Amino acid sequence: MSTYLTKIIDARPTTAIKALMVALFIMAAALSAQPVVAKGTPDSFADLVETLSPAVVNISTIQKFKRNDRRRGRTDRRPDNQRRGGSENSPFGDFWERFGDRFEEEEENRTARSLGSGFIIDASGIIVTNNHVIADADEITVTLNNEDEYQAEVIGRDVLSDVAVLRLKSDTALNLPTVKFGNSEKQRIGDWVIAIGSPFGLESTVTAGIISGRNRDVRTGSLQPDVEFIQTDATINPGNSGGPMFNLEGQVIGVNTAIISPTGASVGIGFAIPSNDVQRVVGELMEHGKVRRGFLGVTLGNMTKDLAESMGIDFIKGTIVGTVNPDSPAERAGIEIGDIIIVWDGKKVVSSNSLSRLVKRTKVGQPVDVVVIRKGERTTLSVTTGEFVSPQTDDDDEDGEDDDNERDNGEDRLAFVEGMALSPINDRLRRTFRIAENVEGVVITRIAPRTPARVRLRPGMVIVRVNQQPVSTPSDVVEIIEAARDQGRRQVLLLIAQGRDGGTAHVPLRLLRERDNDD
Repeated sequence: MSTYLTKIIDARPTTAIKALMVALFIMAAALSAQPVVAKGTPDSFADLVETLSPAVVNISTIQKFKRNDRRRGRTDRRPDNQRRGGSENSPFGDFWERFGDRFEEEEENRTARSLGSGFIIDASGIIVTNNHVIADADEITVTLNNEDEYQAEVIGRDVLSDVAVLRLKSDTALNLPTVKFGNSEKQRIGDWVIAIGSPFGLESTVTAGIISGRNRDVRTGSLQPDVEFIQTDATINPGNSGGPMFNLEGQVIGVNTAIISPTGASVGIGFAIPSNDVQRVVGELMEHGKVRRGFLGVTLGNMTKDLAESMGIDFIKGTIVGTVNPDSPAERAGIEIGDIIIVWDGKKVVSSNSLSRLVKRTKVGQPVDVVVIRKGERTTLSVTTGEFVSPQTDDDDEDGEDDDNERDNGEDRLAFVEGMALSPINDRLRRTFRIAENVEGVVITRIAPRTPARVRLRPGMVIVRVNQQPVSTPSDVVEIIEAARDQGRRQVLLLIAQGRDGGTAHVPLRLLRERDNDD
């Protein structure tokens, strides 16, 4: 027995116990101080790739049209999803690329061709890919890993998630290799992944990398998807769209969908739809031929510190209600304009996009508890979701006829406050600024330069409420603003309506220091 242990035993009991505790503490500290060692790079992906590649397919499409075909209202017949650069509203501008498509136009036959990837989830020939790979296609050809070719039909496709499901056409029963979905929620940043697809038409190309980020809220083209993407640095290029992203267990944990690139080729920033979202959509498409999504019936805006200050409350993450549609699930549940929604069905709401996704993922007709902040007080409401219907955008014809029955609101009812010239709405202003018929309030006709109002407001916007109080005349606006100034408030909260659809949003307005703000 060591001299150290002998001394402990010979010592008084309390001393021995204390010494043992100190020794154990030192040993535990030493163990905890050991650095976390990362798992090594796999020696090879070859065995995994050999098993998975037979279930990954190449997809080519043909879209036929006449030279003067104007079904889309334009002469450029390339599908929107294959036009480079995305929409002007894209947060990445020209750097955003959907990378599923090599696009060619044949002048003689006037056909458009595109390429993408997909993967087999059922041995009978059921394939998952991106919607934008097969959108508007007149012919879809699927080439298997063994070079067998089949024509395919669309079982269902969904624009908002960018997922499509195909079925191979065959006169005989098929027994094809398949891959399985994994749980994308279990994947962590830093996990190894491999991508298999057909970049630039090169079938069965394999690349590897890691998960670089999760829950990426990005816009694809002109759409705001209802999914949050997995980001990866695995090399993916045009033609990879619709192809699978695998974990090291050989499970599909994402569907490769888009990249950010200044060149159109991979620079190490790619995005995949999480497999959990894909499975949900595929199940809906297989069962209903479409995706049924929950619907609330509100317009939303993100909470900001300026908004909170203008409302006289402490800042809290959430989304503020700008409009409540008549006879909607929100109205029936008692949700009001100005409510700040912070929890949906037990899940925190941090932005308008996060709530939109939570609502759409809720089953139609399912009641959920919703927590809102109303006038500084926390309230719980029960909402039963309706069914979301994708909005249609129709070009309404202009009514060129003059209306001789304009309401005469009187020039003496005009006002100028906080650098804004205000007027009651009349038919002339409604036509001039294209104000929706259902919008009532006070219209901004002019804004003075170098005033706070000029930052976020513009002529033609309609003030519907000020500090949650409805307004119908310019004097209403003036009175509420002056009352807020007397209370020492530095900002007021405006509910603004704009556009031909009458959409509303909350806008904080910082008050001028001086009451006399005429220009």
